Amino acid sequence: MKTLEELQAIRETMQKQLNVRESDGNNIRVVVGMATCGIAAGARPVLTAFLDEVNQHNLDHITVTQTGCIGVCRLEPIVEIFAPGEEKVTYVNMKPEMVPVIVNEHLVNHKIVTEYTIGAAE
Repeated sequence: MKTLEELQAIRETMQKQLNVRESDGNNIRVVVGMATCGIAAGARPVLTAFLDEVNQHNLDHITVTQTGCIGVCRLEPIVEIFAPGEEKVTYVNMKPEMVPVIVNEHLVNHKIVTEYTIGAAE
């Protein structure tokens, strides 16, 4: 059985992850396609990588969430980024190792990683 301190630490970690999934409408939203096609293509580790990176960098203005089918199954896993006042950016064929690059370049430095976008994949 876990000690009370271990359980409290687990609770705090999970609470942080839940807070990352909540939005106030002014946040940047990172949306991972988690329909059957996305999950089969590896979307779950991508979602986890985004949650970990956002938490690690304490990016309180970023909401990480999931959605169903985005509609381009051949390009799964797909991640869409919605920033207030900007056009949506769609990243395709995502892998967990691509996530730190997107977090650092796009979410922190506001530079779209064009080689990972849907335009580069077509």
